[in-house]
Amino acid sequence: MTPQRRALLLLAVPVVLFGVAWPVNKVALAGFPPLWFAAARSVLGTTVAAAMLLALRQWRLPSRRDFPIIVSVGLLQLALFFAFTNLALSFLPAGRSVVLANTTTLWLVPLALIAGEPIPPLRWAGAAAGVAGILVLANPWSLDWNDPGIALGHGFLLLAALGWAVAIFHARHHRWELSPLQVLPWQMLMAALVLVPLALLSNPLPRIEPSFRVWGGLFYIGVIAGPLASWAAVIVARDLPTIASSVGFLGIPALGLVLSTAFLGESLTWSLALGALLIGAGVIAATARRR
Repeated sequence: MTPQRRALLLLAVPVVLFGVAWPVNKVALAGFPPLWFAAARSVLGTTVAAAMLLALRQWRLPSRRDFPIIVSVGLLQLALFFAFTNLALSFLPAGRSVVLANTTTLWLVPLALIAGEPIPPLRWAGAAAGVAGILVLANPWSLDWNDPGIALGHGFLLLAALGWAVAIFHARHHRWELSPLQVLPWQMLMAALVLVPLALLSNPLPRIEPSFRVWGGLFYIGVIAGPLASWAAVIVARDLPTIASSVGFLGIPALGLVLSTAFLGESLTWSLALGALLIGAGVIAATARRR
């Protein structure tokens, strides 16, 4: 199996796990401070990834060559993304948040052009359809922009998307020595080293609701979705062209929005149906194999 074919198969892992994680995250944050939740999931992710590597006898110390990818993924794709998306969920619905946080395509197109990557016409069409779907799903003309939390939440999400885009771009062009699985616990540890002090500074004595929905949500995101989906996402970003991987990741907001509508009672509108169709078309076009 070629690396690109394997990456296309692995694309389903972050799409499904991260798509489910958004409504789960929204529910859990009702009883967990945002930065503390981000810190806790990074600590859990570090522990689970390390235990998995030890069980597989794949544990390795990182080399100097892999240190840049540990820093970029750990800080941008994990720490910054965890913190900003959790803060945004304090102001915005889960469906809208998952859409805006996954606007990586908006940032990756100029990055791919700067790197001189060849972008076939079909992938341009896929990127355009995906971005159009994001805009339709976001439905910005229906918002009350006089509410400062609305603007702040949108700003957090766009910055989170920018951070993930830079990490994807770096993973694509980094010269790997260890495998993405072997550097995963170090990336998670990098995120934890940033998020734990931030959580302590923001709220030294947090009040956490002792309920299943809170701790069950943390278990799903910290133990299952976080490590596995982050590992698969790095492989997809490494082995697929930048535009193809970024548009493929647009399946995350499509699934997250559908689940948020179904299980959190968020409204089902014309923009949901049209946006999902556009994103689906964009994913197919961007990931189609060239003859």
